[in-house]
Amino acid sequence: MKLVFATNNRNKLKELQNLLGEEIELLCLADINCEDEIPEDYETLEENASQKAQYIFDKFNVNCFADDTGLEIEALNNEPGVYSARYAGEEKDAKANMKKVLENLNGVENRKSRFRTVISLIIDGKENQFEGIVEGNILEKERGIDGFGYDPIFEPKGYDISFAEMDMTEKNKISHRGLAVRKLVNYLLSLKE
Repeated sequence: MKLVFATNNRNKLKELQNLLGEEIELLCLADINCEDEIPEDYETLEENASQKAQYIFDKFNVNCFADDTGLEIEALNNEPGVYSARYAGEEKDAKANMKKVLENLNGVENRKSRFRTVISLIIDGKENQFEGIVEGNILEKERGIDGFGYDPIFEPKGYDISFAEMDMTEKNKISHRGLAVRKLVNYLLSLKE
């Protein structure tokens, strides 16, 4: 079985291929010659993941999946949410995004937050969604150098280090994306039985 992941991030692709084994071959957008700017026009992670997957399925007629992820901060009415990548502007600057979050939380005691990933899988026109959530808190300042996005200011519940201070293996065990991907993998493996 071949499956297209709506990404050109080879590291994400390799990580997932490793989890899926050899019976399911993962392809990225470049593998199907997709250079399109895939739309994300909606207000929820579920709708954006679905829109991206549906776009690929409709245009290229291939089984595929897409994901969307957001950081939801309780004291900011769940912002930045669906706008996480472009919270501080269309440049999608991670440093500027973190700075804006820290400024908006300046003096705020409630720092509860969560990362949420939604994966939308379309096989033969039938869609299934898988969600992964990790609860945590926003730190007062950046800590750590690994990871990406908001990792330096997010401390997962039950830990005293940020995502950016964890090694990749440890982070993947508890992360929102890791949890959603494991649900996806379990579903795909169940189809092979």
